Amino acid sequence: MNPKPLSRVTLADQAFDNLADGIVRGEFPPGAPLSELEIAAKLGISRAPAREAIYRLEARGLVRRSPHLGARVVELSLADLRELFEVREALEGMACRLACEKMSNDDLDALAKSLTTHSQQPDLAAGSAYYQSGGDNDFHFRIAHSSGNARLVRALCEDLYHVMRIYRFRSSTQPGRARQALSEHKAIVAALRARDPETAEARMRAHIRQSWNSTESRALADAGNEPRK
Repeated sequence: MNPKPLSRVTLADQAFDNLADGIVRGEFPPGAPLSELEIAAKLGISRAPAREAIYRLEARGLVRRSPHLGARVVELSLADLRELFEVREALEGMACRLACEKMSNDDLDALAKSLTTHSQQPDLAAGSAYYQSGGDNDFHFRIAHSSGNARLVRALCEDLYHVMRIYRFRSSTQPGRARQALSEHKAIVAALRARDPETAEARMRAHIRQSWNSTESRALADAGNEPRK
């Protein structure tokens, strides 16, 4: 039986996934322009699905448009980033506390298994970066969903999630951060297994503060400034 031809929607889905992954990995860095024509040529598709994919990226907060500059990858100021991480620390700490009381042993086994899979990534093994694909493969996504709080899930897995992934990955490229982040993830799982919500929340908050420190250092270095002591 001959395979069915790909529909425009399917092509747009593929274009969206490729572009979102490229943005998170830094192939399209913050502030980079996204041209329908160039994206279509790069992915071997027509301009219509490329245009749809860019609009969907804009809806997710990964792209911004301006009248004179067109579509560009979102670029946050250091002040914006600080506020984002402050909100993230509070909400993810709360989500971790709630998840500690609600995750089953099977859930915890699956979470630990995901970290084992992460540890086998060549970049992480080399200590150069820590990439997590979205959804259930994402440590933070799993914990947020396990909180059982629909408002927290919406905030962490929809409103903040897509932009946050860009800067989480960028922070992991700082020297030593990738392996440190994995170690912090394992410490969080240990607290969850111990059914210790206070420690689980504290470790999640500390983990996000460390991520912020790496993000700030990277942002200052990119701007040609020295990190604050």
